[in-house]
Amino acid sequence: MDLALKAIAEPRRREILRLVWTSELAATDIASHFDDVTRSAISQHLGVLRRAKLVAERRDGNRRLYRANPEELVALRTFLERYWASGLERLQDAAEAAQRIKEM
Repeated sequence: MDLALKAIAEPRRREILRLVWTSELAATDIASHFDDVTRSAISQHLGVLRRAKLVAERRDGNRRLYRANPEELVALRTFLERYWASGLERLQDAAEAAQRIKEM
């Protein structure tokens, strides 16, 4: 999970995930969406996303095609939802404890 969290910490990687969320794209097509980033840098970002298992890579001749890995993204979402829920539960517990002390 740490690799996935580190991968999505970078805004360009999140944008790449949005691009390949519903369709498979070649690395060159992905790179064309970024005016301020070299193709080499996009390849590095794709490598980080691939190692984190957030994208899958398929070769078609000499092209590399990328698509989001829905199973890993669901696992990431579930982890984040549990983290968020437990944080809210702790906040609720603290608020209720403070209310009980106030009522004493």
